Amino acid sequence: MEKVISCFKRNPEAVARLICFPWAGGGSLHYARWGNVLSSVEVFAVKLPGRETRAKEPFFLNMQQVVDEVIDVLLPLLKEKPFALFGHSFGAYTSFAVADALKKLHNLQPAHIFLSGVSAPYSEIRIKAPKRSDLSDEDFLKWLISIGGTPPELLANPEVMKLFLPALKADLHVVENYRHNKPDDPFLTCPVTCFDGKDDVPHDLQAWKEITSGDFTIRMLDGSHFYLKEAGNEKHILEYITNHLETLQMDYF
Repeated sequence: MEKVISCFKRNPEAVARLICFPWAGGGSLHYARWGNVLSSVEVFAVKLPGRETRAKEPFFLNMQQVVDEVIDVLLPLLKEKPFALFGHSFGAYTSFAVADALKKLHNLQPAHIFLSGVSAPYSEIRIKAPKRSDLSDEDFLKWLISIGGTPPELLANPEVMKLFLPALKADLHVVENYRHNKPDDPFLTCPVTCFDGKDDVPHDLQAWKEITSGDFTIRMLDGSHFYLKEAGNEKHILEYITNHLETLQMDYF
């Protein structure tokens, strides 16, 4: 299990578990400190093949592979106590795809789902978005610089970028080829919260309302695409998550 998912601080007394999904090209390490900050919530982070301790494994080619592996590993944990999902950008799509499959296959749903930095998969903005994974490395780097969030020292190191770009492109290939029809009816009843940076490209966050009959909230924070890396924003997100998960109704199953 530890190969696929990390728990940075086990907490048997936690009221809930928060499952975090990496953004494109990212790993689990960003969420490591979340496990230390959230005293009442046990934080887990998904590790995808092709990076970190799974660096020698081939990248996933489609979203179904991500969903199958994550559910296979997580299912026993998710049945033990309330859980929530958090995903930023590519991670928002993977968390949504996992939530969709959990409901359809196991009639199981999160107590809350937190989605960040992307339009709903069936929204017009997302469908018409240009594909980036097919760009040349040069053009891809230009786009990467334009959205921010990648440390300059990383961009300036050709050897590091040689390792980083394939994972990023592989994740973008998965998400750019992921399709999901607009739900005829909401398939979740749990609350859904969308976060986004005020200076990021516009996202159709409102379209995410279609997935739930429960509470739906949009929270805009200062910053661009990687607004959540800024200390003030991260503090706000963690406090928001804590406040919502600590007041969970324990009979949501």
